[in-house]
Amino acid sequence: MGKSGARRQAEYRQRHLKDETGTLERLNLLVLISAKRQLERLAYCYGVTQRAMLEKLSAEAERATLNALSPEEQDDYLDKRRPLRSNEPVPPSET
Repeated sequence: MGKSGARRQAEYRQRHLKDETGTLERLNLLVLISAKRQLERLAYCYGVTQRAMLEKLSAEAERATLNALSPEEQDDYLDKRRPLRSNEPVPPSET
């Protein structure tokens, strides 16, 4: 008896999580079409993959957030002890 489609898919996903550094995690989500198109355009504009663009944008947003926090708030943020107030806007990128 052969493997089921679900089993083959699970094995495929597990194989593709492995890289030389072991630092990848799967992210599976749905986003607005407009957000997807923005990501596509940004990635194309900078000549990188959508994954690389998302990683860059995330790193820039976190850097801006950390720069706006006190050392104590940075510790809370990094340890996920207390969320920022939900009405605070995401700080703009400083590039």
